[in-house]
Amino acid sequence: MHRDSIRLKVVLSLIGPLIFLALINVYLTWRNAVETADLLTDRLLAASAAGIAERIHMGDDGIEALIPPSALAVFSNGDVGERIHYQVRGPDGELIAGDPDVALPAEPLRDLHMVFFDASFRAHAVRQVALRQPVIGGGDNASAVVIVGSTLKSRDGLVYRLWTQSIQGQLLLVAAAGLLSAVGIGLGLRPLLRFAREVEEREPDQLQSFDVGALPSELRPLATALNHAFERVSRQIGAQRRFIANAAHQLRTPLSILKAQASYGLREPSLEGKQLVLEAQEARINQMSRLVSQLLSLARAEQGALLMKADVDFAALTRDVLEEFATVAIDREIDLSFQDEGGPLVVTGHASLLREIVANLVDNAVRYSSPGATVAVDLLRYEGHVRLTIEDSGPGVSDEDLPRLTERFYRGSGAEGESGAEGTGLGLAIVRDIVEAHDGSLTLGRRTTGTGLVATVTLPEAKSAGDEPSGHST
Repeated sequence: MHRDSIRLKVVLSLIGPLIFLALINVYLTWRNAVETADLLTDRLLAASAAGIAERIHMGDDGIEALIPPSALAVFSNGDVGERIHYQVRGPDGELIAGDPDVALPAEPLRDLHMVFFDASFRAHAVRQVALRQPVIGGGDNASAVVIVGSTLKSRDGLVYRLWTQSIQGQLLLVAAAGLLSAVGIGLGLRPLLRFAREVEEREPDQLQSFDVGALPSELRPLATALNHAFERVSRQIGAQRRFIANAAHQLRTPLSILKAQASYGLREPSLEGKQLVLEAQEARINQMSRLVSQLLSLARAEQGALLMKADVDFAALTRDVLEEFATVAIDREIDLSFQDEGGPLVVTGHASLLREIVANLVDNAVRYSSPGATVAVDLLRYEGHVRLTIEDSGPGVSDEDLPRLTERFYRGSGAEGESGAEGTGLGLAIVRDIVEAHDGSLTLGRRTTGTGLVATVTLPEAKSAGDEPSGHST
């Protein structure tokens, strides 16, 4: 498995805690092995001491101790080097039998009460038991002390055997757990691998959504994210196709007219006739230039949600656009006014596209207003939004045209403005697409008094300002 494999990472994430738990269990097993070995050793010592104590009696010369071989044979387990020692002392502490070097217990003894303790015998660590045994026939105060001890070789060997067996079991358990985990994870990853193959085998034009409900719950967030990505790609492809279709449709007719005008101009013998043809071609080229510009703006508006966005001072941007239209308004004798709150109004978006919103709405208002009309632009903050209102006193629109003003290439009954220039039918469609790409809204309506159109754009105000906003960035 590759080091970046999910299977390997999951197996390691399982094996690591298992090894940690196994180490803890090995330690606990070692403690249990020590306790078990100590218990067995103490029981053997107790049995040996009891066997010796039973043979202590009063003889003619005092207390006598006959050490039965069976009392020491209990330690015979085949271990070479195991050393057994014992000692029997009388009531006054005199040595009756055994080795005089045997250590005595630190605490006082009571009759028939065994005391187990660790000691040292001839430079060897030993485990011993001491028993105070009353001597039958010796009177009330006649008692003997029996001490039996053994070196720890057998006990340590038993601890080692118990412990190593536990370690082997733990290692086998961890290995089996790792193997079973790898197999189980492999089975669990099969839906992910099938899903990966399904994605890989798709053709580039197959952008239909995955059935999220048919996938395991762990894969549903991934499938949902892919579905959203497919939707965005589908919208992008659809926007490109619409743009190509719109451009081809809108450019075909003007180019045909230009070609016909050029042919007519070539056949026209008089200079006056050629001049008229050139003037007509110039007007047509200007119209085509505006059409191409708006088609490009439409393409950018359709991609608005995918473009880089930043904090923009919408108030400063609006003032810049109105300054550009001021000369046109003066030439047309149109009263163009602007009112705002006097400070920055920051929105998050693409500055060039936001400029297109203001430019298209002001251009429509000026274009379709007669000399002496008014165009009022208001910009204010309203309930966490920035609201732009452009109101003109032009001829207005009919009831039939109003709902369709934002349709592409729809010109309506008053498509030719007061300036005589024919509209492209794209301005309001561009505004709508840009506003929607910025999570805003566009509403069109009539003035409450007189004729004219009121366009209102509402954009979310920026939640937090990062760098200093600018109305001039592109």
